[in-house]
Amino acid sequence: MEKKIKVGVIGIGHLGKEHARIYSQLPECSLVGISDLDPAKADKAKELGTVYFKDYRDLIGKVDAVSVATPTCTHFTIAREFLQNKVHTLVEKPITLRTEEADELIDLSRKNRCALQVGHIERHNPGFKRVQEITKNTRFLEIHRLGPFTGRINDCGVVLDLMIHDLDIVLSLVGSEVASFDALGVNVLTPFEDIANVRLKFKNGAVANITASRLTFEKQRKIRIFQEDAYISLDYGAQTGKIIRKSGSEILQEDVSIEKAEPLKEELCFFLSGIASGTSLGKPDTAARNALALAIDIVKMIQENQPKPAAR
Repeated sequence: MEKKIKVGVIGIGHLGKEHARIYSQLPECSLVGISDLDPAKADKAKELGTVYFKDYRDLIGKVDAVSVATPTCTHFTIAREFLQNKVHTLVEKPITLRTEEADELIDLSRKNRCALQVGHIERHNPGFKRVQEITKNTRFLEIHRLGPFTGRINDCGVVLDLMIHDLDIVLSLVGSEVASFDALGVNVLTPFEDIANVRLKFKNGAVANITASRLTFEKQRKIRIFQEDAYISLDYGAQTGKIIRKSGSEILQEDVSIEKAEPLKEELCFFLSGIASGTSLGKPDTAARNALALAIDIVKMIQENQPKPAAR
């Protein structure tokens, strides 16, 4: 019988509690403990049959791996602590708020031969994985990631909160460097941009138009991909897709065959399997760093394009 991986979860908020729930159900790991500054989360620990720790550092020496699902501004400090102590770390997206911090975590992962994975959940969406098998020579992408304002994220704007998922996906699908981009955004309910649009032009000629908003009443997560021989549409949430192709003088439409699954569970299983097999040890998630760098550049342009207040 293989030894179970001992795991912990730091931050038991909206997403962290789902990490903890899934870990508690997976046979390949043992949920040793959860940590949160709120002592009321001790009830969640009891519910999951594990132990509550107020100080996340108390988990060091007790766990092989952790999920860090705390506010983005704390990712670097917490992830660094675990990587320094040779604990495999999955940190929610974005990896950090600054590329210099991401680089330090990447260096620590390599130095201590630790897994460092970032929670870009759409990579593990069965719909995207299926579409990824179909796409080739992508020329144009149109992506919308829209949803209602929740107030949960208060330390960054919609680019680092939501759009970064799609930046990660687009960089993966296009496989080319960004040549230029134009970005606009508006602050409405927070000090940060709450709605944003970017048009990316790649060196290979591909173009991507991405819109993210946390101000709409209905949630929408859709990607449309145009390539030389087909148009592919995917609804990330519903995990449904369609392909439209031209065959002679006919236009054919077919549903994409997708075996549905829970993306977060797929993500955590991928994290654990990489640790168990050794394939992820010392091989940090540099793609997440690249998505962060692009997101930061987009935010800078949005801030530069903000209208200046009229002179009195």
